[in-house]
Amino acid sequence: MASKKFKPSAKSTMPFKTGNRERRQKLHIVRKKALDNSRRDERFRRRREEDKDPELREERLRQNIPLTLERKRVWDEVDRDTGDGLGVSVDVERLKRQRLEEEAEEVNGEEDQPNQEEAINDPTSDNDRDSMIDSASDDDEPPQAPAKPPSRHRSATERATSPTQSTASTNLDLTPSALAARFPTLFSTDPPPLPKTLITTSLHSTLHDEARLLTTLFPNSVYIPRSAHRHSHKYSVREIASFATNRAYTAVLVLKEDQKRPTGLTFVHLPAGPTFHFSISNWVEGKKLPGHGRPTEHHPELILNNFRTPLGLLTAHLFRTAFPPQPEFQGRQVVTLHNQRDYIFLRRHRYVFREKRATEKSVVGPDGKEVKGVEGIRAGLQELGPRFTMKLRRIDRGIQRASGQEWEWKGRMEKQRTKFQL
Repeated sequence: MASKKFKPSAKSTMPFKTGNRERRQKLHIVRKKALDNSRRDERFRRRREEDKDPELREERLRQNIPLTLERKRVWDEVDRDTGDGLGVSVDVERLKRQRLEEEAEEVNGEEDQPNQEEAINDPTSDNDRDSMIDSASDDDEPPQAPAKPPSRHRSATERATSPTQSTASTNLDLTPSALAARFPTLFSTDPPPLPKTLITTSLHSTLHDEARLLTTLFPNSVYIPRSAHRHSHKYSVREIASFATNRAYTAVLVLKEDQKRPTGLTFVHLPAGPTFHFSISNWVEGKKLPGHGRPTEHHPELILNNFRTPLGLLTAHLFRTAFPPQPEFQGRQVVTLHNQRDYIFLRRHRYVFREKRATEKSVVGPDGKEVKGVEGIRAGLQELGPRFTMKLRRIDRGIQRASGQEWEWKGRMEKQRTKFQL
């Protein structure tokens, strides 16, 4: 409890200014002690009440959710026909749910209309009963409970945002039809070919080791150094893409550098684009990670997390084309692309299933409840590397040219920090 010798007055917690610096320091110390004691008394009082009634503690912990930027995320209120643009921040899953609800209401309305017409035309309806019988039956009925007030409709942000939404897996089946028609090469109905990637660097680059690390990350990839000798021809990205297309490559990756560090990644989807420009930060090689493992040549599994907007689904489809559709499970390798606040975190791990120890908790799903059937199983992870963070900067139409390029989407400086594009 608070000290009985110290009894702060009501004036000690009020802001007070004086010209004397020593007195101002003493007043600040007294005011700080008074505030600390009042907060301590409040904590002890709340603890005593919660010891008597444990439901108060459960209710407080249930409502004590940190107010992060993800929970304050703002969505654009658009119609269902205009929510397919790249510059619109709209949850595709919520938009599809809204369409299904509207279609269900229309079907229910069509079914109720014939029933109402039959009730009106029925001569033996309850409306033709004797008034005395009706009054008697009304007196015998028990009083009805008062109607509950209508619940307040939640906003789009409240419906689409939840504490565990950042761990939701991306559903690529929710891709809007307008987006698929806009990029037919990425959303082809034919079975995708086996990915084959050509990796190179910018001119005068020294990132040869980093580019070779990318060949271990993307299956069926090869690194070709980009020469900048004065007697050699300096090939442009468009010429490199033409060279790769003639040799059945499906993508070209250009690693950019600044001060001998990776700072950018250009992803060209062959044969006709589009071209994605990413910035890279926080590059860490696998050998610098504590307890790292060595990757094998098995095709890894791919996990895409939290891509929710049309632009996010387009980016997820791009990375899906760089990995084989059928992974090799005996390698037990997984590549994770997790989107959070428009930053894409890339990690590669090797997993192993083992028995749960007595001190460990069970596996919990996105809803916060334990997953049934795997109570005694836990998964161990070993990071393989490399790890880095990407951010989408621009999407070009087709393959870039030296004289300028038409872009499909371009990142801008958002004044509203609670609005995200992916």
